[in-house]
Amino acid sequence: MAIGIEQRMAASNGTITSGGASIELRALTKRFGAPGSGILAVDGVSFTVGPGEVVGFLGPNGAGKSTTMKMVTGFLTPTSGTARVCGFDVEREPLRVKERIGYLPEGAPAYPDMTPASFLDFVARVRRLRGSAKRDAIARAVARTNLEGVLRQNVETLSKGFKRRVGLAQAILHEPDVLILDEPTDGLDPNQKHEVRTLIRAMARQTGKAIVLSTHILEEVEAVCSRAIVIAAGRVVVDCTPLELMAKSRYHNAVTIALVPPPGTYIFDELRMLPGVEAVEDHGRDATTDGVQVRCTAIPKGGKSIAAEVSHLIKTRGWRVDMMRVESGRLDDVFRELTAGAKTRAAPGAPAAPVTGAAS
Repeated sequence: MAIGIEQRMAASNGTITSGGASIELRALTKRFGAPGSGILAVDGVSFTVGPGEVVGFLGPNGAGKSTTMKMVTGFLTPTSGTARVCGFDVEREPLRVKERIGYLPEGAPAYPDMTPASFLDFVARVRRLRGSAKRDAIARAVARTNLEGVLRQNVETLSKGFKRRVGLAQAILHEPDVLILDEPTDGLDPNQKHEVRTLIRAMARQTGKAIVLSTHILEEVEAVCSRAIVIAAGRVVVDCTPLELMAKSRYHNAVTIALVPPPGTYIFDELRMLPGVEAVEDHGRDATTDGVQVRCTAIPKGGKSIAAEVSHLIKTRGWRVDMMRVESGRLDDVFRELTAGAKTRAAPGAPAAPVTGAAS
């Protein structure tokens, strides 16, 4: 069972229930190929997402992220297990589920010969919005995604970033209770990414939407998400807050310094002798007018705080410090450690050779 799931299940008397959950997955599984063969793309995934939560769904290519999202939104039928949205079963009550979901798929598909204006009008009519309600919904979505300047251009002429924003606009058009966003900031410039992240945070905080976003951008998890779920080889391997995820990094509470010690000082040896220091990484040296500047990072034992030890050593030795900072952790290292070597697996009884069509 994945890290973090035990605690969440224990909080509900050992079972995951739909009480208060906007999304509830239980042992969700998807195989591609004939029974007993093919690719096991999603393998018993279980988690819940509550109102107002923003959950980052992380994993390497082929981990099962997009396949899971497609099952939650009703685009793929699970092989086994259940998915419920706002209390409605995805397989038994698909229309009730789709009414409550906004979905931005991978690639943000839209009709290329339509304009954003005509496409959003079409989506609004599909969502059964009429009259002033339709006009207000379109105007609100356009303003939130800053599409005013391209409303009359054909979608096929838009940049990747603007196509992404059109896709996001249609996802939020009907004010859904649940948003499923597959790479929502893909193709956006830094300013546009900031705007979308601000919008996501505001929608979760102000309207209580449950939001799941798939991303390869680890800084997005820190900037937006209240929880992070990492999936590898179709299985959830960790479910925790971004701070808890960073605390798993060997760099959590590490101290990075740039200083100019007196000639002949063995600074690395001095740092390694500190009780809380596990190792010291050398980041190089630069000649300055006052001597040689040394840059390094002291790695703590077990993630414990060593800032006070390092500061005391520097003060007692009288070293000149040009820079000193305490690291919170490095998500890219944690991500690699959690997912290293994970591969989409053949289903039980399948031949060793993989079947074409592994999921992402």
